[in-house]
Amino acid sequence: MIGALSNSGVLDVARVSFLPLVGEVLQFFDCSPLPSSPFVVVICSSLGALFLFTITWCLYKIIKKRNKIKLKKKFFKRNGGLLLQQQLSSNDNNVQKTKLFNSKELENATDHFNKNRILGKGGQGTVYKGMLVDARIVAIKKCNIVDKGNLEQFINKIIILSQINHRNVVKLLAWCLETEVPLLVYECIPNGTLFQYIHEENEEFSLITWDMRLRIATEVAGALFYLHSVASLPITIEI
Repeated sequence: MIGALSNSGVLDVARVSFLPLVGEVLQFFDCSPLPSSPFVVVICSSLGALFLFTITWCLYKIIKKRNKIKLKKKFFKRNGGLLLQQQLSSNDNNVQKTKLFNSKELENATDHFNKNRILGKGGQGTVYKGMLVDARIVAIKKCNIVDKGNLEQFINKIIILSQINHRNVVKLLAWCLETEVPLLVYECIPNGTLFQYIHEENEEFSLITWDMRLRIATEVAGALFYLHSVASLPITIEI
């Protein structure tokens, strides 16, 4: 008996029993738990491991990128970047503010500073031959670490060399201060060095006469005088 009528003819819900009906429904749909399959367990475990690996890898890349940005800021400050920005914002000079490369561009230009690209070494750093994205051939100088005591002199040198235009002075095209040591980008002179013309006699470099040596010495002296006449602070020049 599922239900019963009261004396008034209304169905008495409290006395209705639905248990037989529920049992028939469960039996019809067969709601017994599915047997666990090893294949399903392996798939779920693999997906979980893949998801965890993806999250870990993304976090690693984010942290690495942030640390790299912090390191670049540290180098930029140590190499005088803040002082250079202050000089550029001044109204006393006309230095173009676009003369700036990032470290990635110069690494690509020099094939990650390959030893085969070295043009020469001096007391202030090593010079590499590089090619920019616009196919220009340049000389990229990887300077030595700048001491704090010489920082103002180094920044003053960048400001001056970026403004001058002299036939006997190599032009400073750009710079990068976000690396461990400063990087300066100069125009590349493809005709060899003065040392080669003076000391190396071969088919490519013939020895120059004493008249030409005197002329070179005179023009070098004139270039040095020009540099120090336009410099507000003393600067160091490699010859």
